[in-house]
Amino acid sequence: MKNNNSLPDIQSQHTHHKNLPLQWVGMENIAVPLNLTLAQGSQRSSAHGHIFVNLVNSQAKGIHMSRLYRLLNQLSAEECDQANINTLLRLAVASQAGISDSAKLQLDFDIIIEKSALLSQETGLQRYPISLIATNEQGRIHYELKLTIPYSSTCPCSASLSRQLSAQAIDKQFTQSHIDKAQLLKWLQSEHGSIATPHSQRSYAYLHLHLEHNSQAQWNPLDKFIFQFEEVIGTPVQTAVKRQDEQEFARLNAKNLMFCEDAARRLKANLESMDFVKDYQFKVEHQESLHAHNAVAYEQKYY
Repeated sequence: MKNNNSLPDIQSQHTHHKNLPLQWVGMENIAVPLNLTLAQGSQRSSAHGHIFVNLVNSQAKGIHMSRLYRLLNQLSAEECDQANINTLLRLAVASQAGISDSAKLQLDFDIIIEKSALLSQETGLQRYPISLIATNEQGRIHYELKLTIPYSSTCPCSASLSRQLSAQAIDKQFTQSHIDKAQLLKWLQSEHGSIATPHSQRSYAYLHLHLEHNSQAQWNPLDKFIFQFEEVIGTPVQTAVKRQDEQEFARLNAKNLMFCEDAARRLKANLESMDFVKDYQFKVEHQESLHAHNAVAYEQKYY
């Protein structure tokens, strides 16, 4: 007797549209916890996962999405490293039973980094948003990494104009040819000594890096990699501070005057020295306090 209770499999039916392969088909914004190993220790992060395969068999109506979903769920029980991601991408292709030959995974997540104050014993936590993109193109796997690095920038032009005003104020306040040092110091530390302050802004570097195959050891752990870029910039934003830390931050900003062009050139020089970064593009954004618009610089290795 024929079994009429079997469930229909629409995906296995042929489509009427011939010779129309699709580049990527899959799912976005799947909740997936990640197990990460950072220089500061293990960390559990909540991610949005986006997973896709191509559809090269023009006779197939669609892909097997539930198989991709299960594979991404399995990653949450494992270490989120290159070996396990590579395995996931290969299994994603194999799960489609011949209708796909490439797969792509994007993980959007945050890492939390503990940072020490500049001088005091204070510590605090800072969040860094990251996108990790891994693509298996017909058996060849490559990675992309997107990072957002916040920092402080002080305008060199504004600093120069402020120094000029301070010099003019001192000349006006102390008219004699010889200035009493104690009087000068007292005046400088009074409210009258605050003649002008250079304008500073919270700034951002948005990096998109294309990495060489099997280069994970050179960009992982992620927190150590981020600290390298912060060192290049010179004045990363702080977390918990005391007054001595705030004063030290002001001193560092005065020594680290930069336009967005300066920050961009520093980043470019650093990226060019990283042989495992095969391509990159980035945007530097200085969110002006003088203007209602931002100063920006873009750079890309290959045009």
